Amino acid sequence: MEEQFDFIIVGAGSAGCVLADRLTADGRFRVLLLEAGGSDKRLFVQMPAGLGQVFYDPKVNWCYEAEPCQQMGGRTDFWPRGKVLGGSSSINGMVYIRGQREDFDDWARLGNPGWGYDDVLPYFRRSEDNDLGEDAWRGGGGPWKISSIAGREQPVVRLALDAAMARGWPANPDFNGERQEGVGLYQFSFRKGRRTSSATAFLDPAKKRVNLTVVTKALATRVLFEGREAVGVEYRHGGRTLTARARREVILAGGAVNSPLLLELSGIGDGARLQLHGIPVVHHSPMVGENLQDHVFTGFTYRTAIPTLNDSLNSLPKILFHGARYLFTRTGPLTFGINQGGAFVRTRPDQPRPDTQLYFIPLSFQAPAKGKSATGLRAHPFSGMTINASPCRPESRGAIHIRSADPDAPPVIHRNYLATENDVRTMIDSLRLADAVAHTQPLAGVVEERLFLPQGPLSDEQIEQWARQTGRTTYHPTSTCTMGPDPERSVVDPQLRVHGTSRLRVIDASIMPLIVSGNTNAAATMIGEKGRRPGAGRPHLTPGRTTDDHSPGPHRQG
Repeated sequence: MEEQFDFIIVGAGSAGCVLADRLTADGRFRVLLLEAGGSDKRLFVQMPAGLGQVFYDPKVNWCYEAEPCQQMGGRTDFWPRGKVLGGSSSINGMVYIRGQREDFDDWARLGNPGWGYDDVLPYFRRSEDNDLGEDAWRGGGGPWKISSIAGREQPVVRLALDAAMARGWPANPDFNGERQEGVGLYQFSFRKGRRTSSATAFLDPAKKRVNLTVVTKALATRVLFEGREAVGVEYRHGGRTLTARARREVILAGGAVNSPLLLELSGIGDGARLQLHGIPVVHHSPMVGENLQDHVFTGFTYRTAIPTLNDSLNSLPKILFHGARYLFTRTGPLTFGINQGGAFVRTRPDQPRPDTQLYFIPLSFQAPAKGKSATGLRAHPFSGMTINASPCRPESRGAIHIRSADPDAPPVIHRNYLATENDVRTMIDSLRLADAVAHTQPLAGVVEERLFLPQGPLSDEQIEQWARQTGRTTYHPTSTCTMGPDPERSVVDPQLRVHGTSRLRVIDASIMPLIVSGNTNAAATMIGEKGRRPGAGRPHLTPGRTTDDHSPGPHRQG
Protein backbone atom coordinates (compact mmCIF):
# COMPACT_ATOMS: atom_id res chain seq x y z
CA MET A 1 0.00 0.00 0.00
CA GLU A 2 1.24 3.49 -0.83
CA GLU A 3 2.17 5.65 2.12
CA GLN A 4 0.28 8.92 2.49
CA PHE A 5 1.84 12.19 3.61
CA ASP A 6 0.71 15.79 3.71
CA PHE A 7 3.93 16.99 2.06
CA ILE A 8 6.66 15.24 0.13
CA ILE A 9 9.97 17.12 -0.12
CA VAL A 10 12.48 15.93 -2.70
CA GLY A 11 15.99 16.90 -1.68
CA ALA A 12 17.46 17.33 1.81
CA GLY A 13 19.71 20.24 0.86
CA SER A 14 19.98 23.85 1.93
CA ALA A 15 16.28 24.62 1.44
CA GLY A 16 14.89 21.09 1.88
CA CYS A 17 16.15 20.69 5.45
CA VAL A 18 14.65 24.06 6.39
CA LEU A 19 11.31 22.99 4.93
CA ALA A 20 11.37 19.67 6.76
CA ASP A 21 11.99 21.48 10.04
CA ARG A 22 9.45 24.25 9.62
CA LEU A 23 6.65 22.12 8.16
CA THR A 24 6.82 19.60 11.00
CA ALA A 25 7.35 22.04 13.86
CA ASP A 26 3.75 22.30 15.09
CA GLY A 27 2.85 18.64 14.51
CA ARG A 28 -0.03 19.31 12.12
CA PHE A 29 1.53 17.83 8.99
CA ARG A 30 3.06 14.49 8.16
CA VAL A 31 6.12 15.03 5.96
CA LEU A 32 8.30 12.73 3.85
CA LEU A 33 11.80 13.94 3.01
CA LEU A 34 13.61 12.06 0.21
CA GLU A 35 17.38 12.36 -0.23
CA ALA A 36 19.43 10.61 -2.91
CA GLY A 37 22.56 10.69 -0.75
CA GLY A 38 23.34 9.31 2.66
CA SER A 39 24.24 10.51 6.13
CA ASP A 40 26.25 13.66 6.77
CA LYS A 41 27.82 12.17 9.90
CA ARG A 42 31.27 11.87 8.33
CA LEU A 43 34.51 13.33 9.63
CA PHE A 44 35.41 15.28 6.49
CA VAL A 45 31.86 16.67 6.19
CA GLN A 46 31.82 17.90 9.77
CA MET A 47 35.42 19.20 9.70
CA PRO A 48 35.46 22.73 8.23
CA ALA A 49 38.75 22.13 6.42
CA GLY A 50 37.54 18.76 5.09
CA LEU A 51 36.44 20.55 1.94
CA GLY A 52 39.43 19.25 -0.01
CA GLN A 53 38.25 15.68 0.57
CA VAL A 54 34.48 15.88 0.17
CA PHE A 55 34.85 18.09 -2.88
CA TYR A 56 35.72 15.07 -5.02
CA ASP A 57 34.11 12.22 -3.06
CA PRO A 58 31.27 10.50 -4.96
CA LYS A 59 29.96 9.12 -1.66
CA VAL A 60 28.71 12.61 -0.78
CA ASN A 61 28.93 14.41 -4.11
CA TRP A 62 27.12 14.11 -7.44
CA CYS A 63 30.46 14.90 -9.16
CA TYR A 64 28.78 16.35 -12.22
CA GLU A 65 30.75 17.43 -15.26
CA ALA A 66 29.75 20.33 -17.49
CA GLU A 67 29.95 20.11 -21.26
CA PRO A 68 32.89 21.59 -23.19
CA CYS A 69 32.52 25.37 -23.42
CA GLN A 70 33.77 27.11 -26.54
CA GLN A 71 34.44 30.39 -24.75
CA MET A 72 36.54 28.58 -22.13
CA GLY A 73 38.98 26.95 -24.52
CA GLY A 74 36.71 23.97 -25.16
CA ARG A 75 37.25 22.76 -21.59
CA THR A 76 34.81 20.78 -19.48
CA ASP A 77 34.34 21.72 -15.83
CA PHE A 78 33.91 19.69 -12.65
CA TRP A 79 30.63 20.60 -10.93
CA PRO A 80 30.42 19.32 -7.35
CA ARG A 81 26.94 19.26 -5.80
CA GLY A 82 26.03 17.76 -2.45
CA LYS A 83 24.60 14.23 -2.52
CA VAL A 84 24.23 13.94 1.24
CA LEU A 85 21.98 15.19 4.01
CA GLY A 86 22.49 18.94 3.98
CA GLY A 87 23.14 18.94 0.22
CA SER A 88 25.76 21.40 -0.93
CA SER A 89 25.75 23.08 2.50
CA SER A 90 27.56 19.91 3.67
CA ILE A 91 30.40 20.20 1.14
CA ASN A 92 30.74 23.93 0.41
CA GLY A 93 33.29 26.50 1.55
CA MET A 94 30.90 27.76 4.28
CA VAL A 95 31.24 31.46 3.38
CA TYR A 96 28.08 33.20 4.56
CA ILE A 97 27.03 36.00 2.19
CA ARG A 98 23.44 37.09 1.60
CA GLY A 99 23.82 39.36 -1.40
CA GLN A 100 23.09 43.04 -1.94
CA ARG A 101 19.86 44.84 -1.10
CA GLU A 102 19.42 45.68 -4.79
CA ASP A 103 19.53 41.99 -5.76
CA PHE A 104 16.27 41.26 -3.99
CA ASP A 105 14.67 44.55 -4.93
CA ASP A 106 15.37 43.54 -8.54
CA TRP A 107 13.51 40.27 -7.94
CA ALA A 108 10.45 42.23 -6.83
CA ARG A 109 10.81 44.67 -9.72
CA LEU A 110 10.63 41.75 -12.16
CA GLY A 111 7.09 40.96 -11.00
CA ASN A 112 7.68 39.03 -7.79
CA PRO A 113 5.97 40.93 -4.98
CA GLY A 114 7.09 39.92 -1.51
CA TRP A 115 10.69 39.22 -2.56
CA GLY A 116 12.25 42.66 -2.05
CA TYR A 117 15.04 43.12 0.47
CA ASP A 118 12.79 44.37 3.25
CA ASP A 119 10.54 41.34 2.65
CA VAL A 120 13.30 38.71 2.80
CA LEU A 121 15.45 40.20 5.58
CA PRO A 122 13.28 38.77 8.40
CA TYR A 123 13.71 35.28 6.92
CA PHE A 124 17.49 35.62 6.84
CA ARG A 125 17.48 36.81 10.44
CA ARG A 126 15.13 34.08 11.61
CA SER A 127 17.59 31.33 10.63
CA GLU A 128 20.68 32.87 12.13
CA ASP A 129 22.59 32.71 15.36
CA ASN A 130 25.42 35.12 14.61
CA ASP A 131 28.25 35.17 17.14
CA LEU A 132 28.68 38.92 16.55
CA GLY A 133 25.31 39.42 18.20
CA GLU A 134 21.84 40.34 17.02
CA ASP A 135 21.17 43.74 15.49
CA ALA A 136 18.96 45.31 12.82
CA TRP A 137 20.53 43.07 10.16
CA ARG A 138 21.94 40.04 11.97
CA GLY A 139 19.88 37.33 13.61
CA GLY A 140 20.44 35.80 17.03
CA GLY A 141 19.08 32.62 18.58
CA GLY A 142 18.29 30.83 15.32
CA PRO A 143 19.46 27.31 14.52
CA TRP A 144 22.10 28.25 11.92
CA LYS A 145 25.40 29.06 13.62
CA ILE A 146 27.24 31.89 11.82
CA SER A 147 30.73 32.72 13.07
CA SER A 148 33.39 35.37 12.67
CA ILE A 149 37.10 34.52 12.47
CA ALA A 150 38.34 37.94 13.61
CA GLY A 151 41.70 37.51 15.31
CA ARG A 152 42.21 34.03 13.88
CA GLU A 153 42.90 34.93 10.25
CA GLN A 154 46.27 34.08 8.75
CA PRO A 155 48.82 36.95 8.81
CA VAL A 156 48.98 37.09 5.01
CA VAL A 157 45.21 37.66 4.90
CA ARG A 158 45.54 40.61 7.26
CA LEU A 159 48.21 42.05 4.95
CA ALA A 160 45.87 41.59 1.98
CA LEU A 161 43.07 43.41 3.78
CA ASP A 162 45.41 46.28 4.64
CA ALA A 163 46.63 46.44 1.04
CA ALA A 164 43.06 46.54 -0.28
CA MET A 165 42.18 49.38 2.08
CA ALA A 166 45.36 51.20 1.04
CA ARG A 167 43.84 51.29 -2.45
CA GLY A 168 40.98 53.39 -1.08
CA TRP A 169 38.38 50.69 -0.53
CA PRO A 170 36.52 51.10 2.78
CA ALA A 171 36.72 48.64 5.62
CA ASN A 172 33.55 46.61 6.13
CA PRO A 173 33.14 44.70 9.40
CA ASP A 174 30.03 42.85 8.18
CA PHE A 175 29.30 42.11 4.50
CA ASN A 176 25.75 41.15 5.58
CA GLY A 177 25.12 44.40 7.41
CA GLU A 178 23.92 47.77 6.23
CA ARG A 179 26.06 47.61 3.07
CA GLN A 180 28.06 44.96 1.28
CA GLU A 181 30.70 47.17 -0.33
CA GLY A 182 34.18 47.18 1.12
CA VAL A 183 36.96 45.01 2.52
CA GLY A 184 36.80 42.58 5.40
CA LEU A 185 36.80 39.10 6.83
CA TYR A 186 34.17 36.63 5.76
CA GLN A 187 31.71 35.04 8.15
CA PHE A 188 31.20 31.29 8.04
CA SER A 189 28.59 28.65 8.76
CA PHE A 190 30.52 26.83 11.46
CA ARG A 191 30.85 26.93 15.23
CA LYS A 192 33.39 25.49 17.65
CA GLY A 193 35.29 23.60 14.99
CA ARG A 194 32.26 21.97 13.31
CA ARG A 195 30.49 22.81 10.06
CA THR A 196 26.95 24.04 10.47
CA SER A 197 25.03 22.69 7.49
CA SER A 198 21.31 22.76 6.87
CA ALA A 199 21.29 19.18 8.12
CA THR A 200 22.90 19.94 11.48
CA ALA A 201 21.02 23.20 11.97
CA PHE A 202 17.52 22.30 10.82
CA LEU A 203 17.16 18.59 10.11
CA ASP A 204 18.80 17.05 13.18
CA PRO A 205 16.29 18.65 15.59
CA ALA A 206 13.40 17.79 13.27
CA LYS A 207 14.37 14.11 13.05
CA LYS A 208 13.12 13.64 16.61
CA ARG A 209 9.55 14.38 15.53
CA VAL A 210 7.22 11.49 14.79
CA ASN A 211 5.58 13.37 11.91
CA LEU A 212 8.81 13.49 9.84
CA THR A 213 10.02 10.52 7.80
CA VAL A 214 13.50 10.84 6.25
CA VAL A 215 14.52 8.33 3.58
CA THR A 216 18.13 8.49 2.43
CA LYS A 217 19.63 6.89 -0.68
CA ALA A 218 16.26 7.43 -2.31
CA LEU A 219 16.45 8.64 -5.92
CA ALA A 220 13.26 10.41 -7.02
CA THR A 221 12.48 9.33 -10.59
CA ARG A 222 9.34 11.34 -11.32
CA VAL A 223 6.50 13.34 -9.84
CA LEU A 224 3.17 11.55 -10.19
CA PHE A 225 0.27 13.48 -11.69
CA GLU A 226 -3.46 13.08 -12.05
CA GLY A 227 -4.07 15.40 -14.94
CA ARG A 228 -1.90 18.33 -14.01
CA GLU A 229 -2.31 17.89 -10.27
CA ALA A 230 0.76 16.53 -8.45
CA VAL A 231 -0.31 13.65 -6.25
CA GLY A 232 2.92 11.93 -5.27
CA VAL A 233 6.45 10.86 -6.10
CA GLU A 234 8.00 7.72 -7.54
CA TYR A 235 11.45 6.87 -6.18
CA ARG A 236 14.03 4.11 -6.06
CA HIS A 237 15.22 2.79 -2.73
CA GLY A 238 16.98 -0.42 -1.80
CA GLY A 239 16.64 -1.87 -5.28
CA ARG A 240 12.89 -1.28 -5.41
CA THR A 241 10.71 1.31 -7.12
CA LEU A 242 8.29 2.82 -4.61
CA THR A 243 5.63 5.51 -4.63
CA ALA A 244 4.38 7.91 -1.97
CA ARG A 245 1.26 10.06 -2.11
CA ALA A 246 0.96 13.71 -1.05
CA ARG A 247 -2.34 15.02 0.26
CA ARG A 248 -1.31 18.68 0.04
CA GLU A 249 1.88 19.33 -1.96
CA VAL A 250 4.93 17.90 -3.61
CA ILE A 251 7.91 20.22 -3.12
CA LEU A 252 11.07 19.97 -5.21
CA ALA A 253 14.17 21.15 -3.35
CA GLY A 254 16.90 19.49 -5.37
CA GLY A 255 18.71 22.68 -6.30
CA ALA A 256 19.53 24.31 -9.61
CA VAL A 257 20.69 21.05 -11.20
CA ASN A 258 18.33 18.38 -9.91
CA SER A 259 15.03 20.26 -9.67
CA PRO A 260 14.78 21.05 -13.41
CA LEU A 261 15.90 17.49 -14.22
CA LEU A 262 13.10 15.99 -12.13
CA LEU A 263 10.55 18.35 -13.69
CA GLU A 264 11.61 17.20 -17.16
CA LEU A 265 11.60 13.53 -16.18
CA SER A 266 8.06 14.14 -14.89
CA GLY A 267 6.77 15.71 -18.12
CA ILE A 268 7.20 19.39 -17.24
CA GLY A 269 9.47 21.20 -19.68
CA ASP A 270 9.89 22.09 -23.32
CA GLY A 271 7.50 19.81 -25.18
CA ALA A 272 9.79 19.14 -28.12
CA ARG A 273 12.69 18.20 -25.85
CA LEU A 274 10.55 15.86 -23.78
CA GLN A 275 9.15 14.15 -26.88
CA LEU A 276 12.69 13.67 -28.18
CA HIS A 277 13.36 11.58 -25.06
CA GLY A 278 10.04 9.76 -25.19
CA ILE A 279 8.59 11.47 -22.11
CA PRO A 280 4.84 12.22 -22.18
CA VAL A 281 4.24 15.94 -21.81
CA VAL A 282 2.16 16.93 -18.81
CA HIS A 283 2.75 20.64 -19.34
CA HIS A 284 4.80 22.56 -21.90
CA SER A 285 7.05 24.88 -19.86
CA PRO A 286 9.82 26.16 -22.13
CA MET A 287 11.94 27.78 -19.40
CA VAL A 288 12.58 24.63 -17.35
CA GLY A 289 16.36 24.24 -17.20
CA GLU A 290 16.99 27.54 -18.99
CA ASN A 291 18.36 30.83 -17.61
CA LEU A 292 21.22 29.08 -15.79
CA GLN A 293 23.33 31.66 -13.95
CA ASP A 294 26.58 31.01 -12.14
CA HIS A 295 29.57 32.95 -10.91
CA VAL A 296 32.73 32.11 -12.82
CA PHE A 297 36.02 32.64 -11.04
CA THR A 298 39.74 32.54 -11.53
CA GLY A 299 42.68 34.32 -9.98
CA PHE A 300 46.40 34.51 -9.41
CA THR A 301 48.75 32.48 -7.25
CA TYR A 302 51.70 34.03 -5.44
CA ARG A 303 54.78 32.71 -3.67
CA THR A 304 55.16 34.51 -0.35
CA ALA A 305 58.04 35.24 1.99
CA ILE A 306 56.00 34.50 5.12
CA PRO A 307 54.32 31.25 6.16
CA THR A 308 50.77 30.49 5.04
CA LEU A 309 48.47 27.49 5.37
CA ASN A 310 50.76 25.73 2.89
CA ASP A 311 53.33 25.40 5.64
CA SER A 312 50.83 23.55 7.83
CA LEU A 313 49.32 21.30 5.18
CA ASN A 314 51.95 20.50 2.54
CA SER A 315 53.15 17.14 3.87
CA LEU A 316 51.54 14.01 5.26
CA PRO A 317 53.15 14.29 8.72
CA LYS A 318 51.88 17.87 9.07
CA ILE A 319 48.39 16.86 7.95
CA LEU A 320 48.35 13.97 10.43
CA PHE A 321 49.54 16.24 13.23
CA HIS A 322 46.86 18.84 12.59
CA GLY A 323 44.28 16.10 12.06
CA ALA A 324 45.01 14.73 15.53
CA ARG A 325 44.97 18.27 16.91
CA TYR A 326 41.56 18.79 15.40
CA LEU A 327 40.16 15.50 16.69
CA PHE A 328 41.35 15.99 20.27
CA THR A 329 41.16 19.76 20.78
CA ARG A 330 39.04 21.23 17.96
CA THR A 331 41.77 23.81 17.37
CA GLY A 332 44.23 24.57 14.60
CA PRO A 333 44.04 25.27 10.86
CA LEU A 334 41.44 22.56 10.18
CA THR A 335 38.77 24.34 12.22
CA PHE A 336 37.78 26.92 9.61
CA GLY A 337 37.73 27.53 5.88
CA ILE A 338 40.31 28.84 3.45
CA ASN A 339 38.44 31.82 1.94
CA GLN A 340 39.20 33.94 4.97
CA GLY A 341 38.97 37.51 3.71
CA GLY A 342 37.91 39.44 0.66
CA ALA A 343 36.19 42.44 -0.83
CA PHE A 344 33.15 43.55 -2.77
CA VAL A 345 34.21 46.40 -5.05
CA ARG A 346 33.37 48.25 -8.26
CA THR A 347 35.53 47.41 -11.26
CA ARG A 348 34.90 50.85 -12.77
CA PRO A 349 33.86 54.17 -11.21
CA ASP A 350 30.67 54.27 -13.30
CA GLN A 351 29.33 51.07 -11.71
CA PRO A 352 26.32 51.92 -9.48
CA ARG A 353 27.25 49.21 -6.95
CA PRO A 354 29.92 46.54 -6.36
CA ASP A 355 30.11 44.20 -9.33
CA THR A 356 32.92 41.84 -8.34
CA GLN A 357 33.98 39.77 -5.34
CA LEU A 358 37.58 39.08 -4.32
CA TYR A 359 38.79 36.20 -2.15
CA PHE A 360 42.03 36.43 -0.15
CA ILE A 361 43.14 32.83 0.40
CA PRO A 362 46.19 31.98 2.58
CA LEU A 363 46.82 28.82 0.58
CA SER A 364 48.06 27.86 -2.86
CA PHE A 365 47.40 24.38 -4.11
CA GLN A 366 47.40 21.95 -6.97
CA ALA A 367 43.95 20.72 -7.94
CA PRO A 368 43.72 17.06 -8.99
CA ALA A 369 43.84 16.44 -12.71
CA LYS A 370 40.75 14.27 -12.65
CA GLY A 371 38.10 15.24 -10.13
CA LYS A 372 36.19 12.01 -9.78
CA SER A 373 39.28 9.91 -9.03
CA ALA A 374 40.95 12.51 -6.86
CA THR A 375 41.61 12.20 -3.16
CA GLY A 376 41.76 15.93 -2.51
CA LEU A 377 43.60 19.17 -2.99
CA ARG A 378 47.37 19.31 -2.41
CA ALA A 379 49.07 22.38 -0.97
CA HIS A 380 52.20 23.59 -2.74
CA PRO A 381 55.52 22.70 -1.03
CA PHE A 382 56.30 26.40 -0.49
CA SER A 383 54.57 29.34 1.20
CA GLY A 384 51.91 30.78 -1.05
CA MET A 385 48.56 32.48 -1.34
CA THR A 386 45.80 32.94 -3.91
CA ILE A 387 43.67 35.94 -4.78
CA ASN A 388 40.58 35.01 -6.74
CA ALA A 389 38.06 37.22 -8.51
CA SER A 390 34.42 36.38 -9.21
CA PRO A 391 32.18 38.92 -10.99
CA CYS A 392 28.88 39.25 -9.14
CA ARG A 393 26.17 39.54 -11.80
CA PRO A 394 27.05 37.84 -15.09
CA GLU A 395 24.99 38.54 -18.19
CA SER A 396 25.79 35.15 -19.79
CA ARG A 397 23.13 32.47 -19.52
CA GLY A 398 23.46 28.69 -19.76
CA ALA A 399 21.12 25.72 -19.46
CA ILE A 400 20.74 22.37 -17.67
CA HIS A 401 18.67 19.56 -19.17
CA ILE A 402 18.20 15.81 -19.01
CA ARG A 403 20.46 13.69 -21.19
CA SER A 404 17.84 10.95 -21.58
CA ALA A 405 14.72 9.57 -19.92
CA ASP A 406 16.96 7.52 -17.60
CA PRO A 407 16.95 9.13 -14.11
CA ASP A 408 20.48 7.80 -13.54
CA ALA A 409 21.89 9.59 -16.60
CA PRO A 410 24.02 12.66 -15.77
CA PRO A 411 22.64 16.05 -16.82
CA VAL A 412 23.72 18.10 -19.80
CA ILE A 413 25.21 21.29 -18.33
CA HIS A 414 25.97 24.13 -20.74
CA ARG A 415 27.76 26.88 -18.79
CA ASN A 416 28.14 29.48 -21.56
CA TYR A 417 30.55 31.56 -19.47
CA LEU A 418 32.03 34.86 -20.70
CA ALA A 419 29.64 34.95 -23.64
CA THR A 420 29.08 38.71 -23.60
CA GLU A 421 31.45 41.61 -24.11
CA ASN A 422 30.52 43.09 -20.73
CA ASP A 423 31.22 39.82 -18.91
CA VAL A 424 34.67 39.66 -20.48
CA ARG A 425 35.40 43.29 -19.63
CA THR A 426 34.28 42.80 -16.02
CA MET A 427 36.43 39.69 -15.63
CA ILE A 428 39.52 41.45 -17.00
CA ASP A 429 38.98 44.43 -14.71
CA SER A 430 38.32 42.14 -11.73
CA LEU A 431 41.57 40.28 -12.26
CA ARG A 432 43.47 43.55 -12.59
CA LEU A 433 42.13 44.56 -9.18
CA ALA A 434 43.12 41.21 -7.68
CA ASP A 435 46.67 41.56 -8.96
CA ALA A 436 46.82 45.18 -7.86
CA VAL A 437 46.12 44.15 -4.26
CA ALA A 438 49.07 41.74 -4.40
CA HIS A 439 51.33 44.57 -5.58
CA THR A 440 50.17 47.12 -2.99
CA GLN A 441 51.90 47.54 0.37
CA PRO A 442 51.98 45.99 2.86
CA LEU A 443 51.16 42.77 0.97
CA ALA A 444 53.62 43.62 -1.80
CA GLY A 445 56.40 43.40 0.77
CA VAL A 446 55.89 39.65 1.22
CA VAL A 447 54.83 38.65 -2.32
CA GLU A 448 57.91 37.23 -4.01
CA GLU A 449 56.47 36.37 -7.41
CA ARG A 450 53.28 35.70 -9.35
CA LEU A 451 53.27 32.08 -10.49
CA PHE A 452 52.33 30.55 -13.86
CA LEU A 453 52.31 33.90 -15.70
CA PRO A 454 54.99 36.38 -16.82
CA GLN A 455 56.12 38.86 -14.20
CA GLY A 456 55.29 42.53 -14.61
CA PRO A 457 52.21 44.16 -16.12
CA LEU A 458 49.80 41.96 -18.09
CA SER A 459 47.91 43.07 -21.19
CA ASP A 460 44.15 42.76 -21.52
CA GLU A 461 44.72 39.98 -24.05
CA GLN A 462 46.90 38.03 -21.61
CA ILE A 463 44.36 38.39 -18.81
CA GLU A 464 41.45 37.40 -21.04
CA GLN A 465 43.34 34.34 -22.26
CA TRP A 466 44.15 33.38 -18.66
CA ALA A 467 40.49 33.73 -17.68
CA ARG A 468 39.34 31.54 -20.56
CA GLN A 469 42.02 28.93 -19.82
CA THR A 470 41.51 28.73 -16.07
CA GLY A 471 38.06 30.15 -15.24
CA ARG A 472 35.59 27.74 -13.72
CA THR A 473 32.45 27.54 -11.66
CA THR A 474 32.34 29.19 -8.25
CA TYR A 475 29.80 26.44 -7.43
CA HIS A 476 26.85 28.86 -7.36
CA PRO A 477 24.38 27.60 -10.01
CA THR A 478 20.94 29.22 -9.83
CA SER A 479 17.86 30.25 -11.78
CA THR A 480 16.98 27.10 -13.79
CA CYS A 481 13.40 27.14 -12.46
CA THR A 482 13.07 30.91 -12.57
CA MET A 483 10.40 32.69 -10.53
CA GLY A 484 8.16 35.15 -12.36
CA PRO A 485 4.59 36.00 -13.33
CA ASP A 486 4.82 35.02 -17.02
CA PRO A 487 4.69 31.25 -17.73
CA GLU A 488 6.50 31.77 -21.02
CA ARG A 489 9.47 33.36 -19.26
CA SER A 490 9.49 31.59 -15.90
CA VAL A 491 8.80 28.22 -14.27
CA VAL A 492 7.24 29.13 -10.92
CA ASP A 493 5.11 32.03 -9.76
CA PRO A 494 5.97 34.30 -6.78
CA GLN A 495 4.38 31.71 -4.46
CA LEU A 496 6.83 29.19 -5.99
CA ARG A 497 4.01 27.14 -7.56
CA VAL A 498 4.93 25.51 -10.86
CA HIS A 499 3.06 27.22 -13.68
CA GLY A 500 0.47 25.01 -15.37
CA THR A 501 0.15 22.58 -12.45
CA SER A 502 -1.38 22.41 -9.02
CA ARG A 503 0.01 21.16 -5.70
CA LEU A 504 3.58 21.31 -7.02
CA ARG A 505 6.18 23.83 -5.91
CA VAL A 506 9.93 24.35 -6.35
CA ILE A 507 11.69 25.84 -3.33
CA ASP A 508 15.46 26.16 -3.74
CA ALA A 509 18.16 28.26 -5.42
CA SER A 510 16.79 27.39 -8.87
CA ILE A 511 13.95 29.91 -8.44
CA MET A 512 16.20 33.00 -8.26
CA PRO A 513 15.25 35.30 -11.17
CA LEU A 514 18.73 36.82 -10.97
CA ILE A 515 21.73 35.40 -9.16
CA VAL A 516 22.63 37.20 -5.95
CA SER A 517 25.88 39.17 -5.63
CA GLY A 518 28.11 36.71 -3.82
CA ASN A 519 27.89 33.23 -2.36
CA THR A 520 24.46 31.66 -2.77
CA ASN A 521 23.99 29.30 0.18
CA ALA A 522 22.54 31.92 2.53
CA ALA A 523 19.94 32.98 -0.06
CA ALA A 524 19.02 29.32 -0.75
CA THR A 525 18.34 28.83 2.96
CA MET A 526 16.29 32.03 3.07
CA ILE A 527 14.21 30.71 0.16
CA GLY A 528 13.48 27.60 2.24
CA GLU A 529 12.42 29.78 5.17
CA LYS A 530 10.18 32.02 3.09
CA GLY A 531 8.70 29.20 1.04
CA ARG A 532 7.85 27.04 4.04
CA ARG A 533 4.27 28.22 4.40
CA PRO A 534 1.96 25.45 3.16
CA GLY A 535 0.14 26.16 -0.09
CA ALA A 536 -3.61 25.83 -0.20
CA GLY A 537 -3.46 23.11 -2.83
CA ARG A 538 -5.66 25.15 -5.11
CA PRO A 539 -5.19 24.77 -8.86
CA HIS A 540 -2.62 26.94 -10.54
CA LEU A 541 -3.25 26.00 -14.15
CA THR A 542 -2.15 28.08 -17.08
CA PRO A 543 -4.43 27.83 -20.13
CA GLY A 544 -3.02 26.31 -23.28
CA ARG A 545 0.27 24.61 -24.10
CA THR A 546 -0.39 21.61 -21.85
CA THR A 547 -0.39 18.74 -24.30
CA ASP A 548 1.86 15.85 -25.26
CA ASP A 549 3.22 17.83 -28.19
CA HIS A 550 3.59 21.55 -27.49
CA SER A 551 0.47 23.07 -28.92
CA PRO A 552 -2.86 23.97 -27.26
CA GLY A 553 -5.15 21.06 -26.53
CA PRO A 554 -6.21 18.61 -23.81
CA HIS A 555 -3.56 17.58 -21.31
CA ARG A 556 -2.13 14.11 -21.05
CA GLN A 557 -2.00 12.34 -17.72
CA GLY A 558 1.45 11.54 -16.32
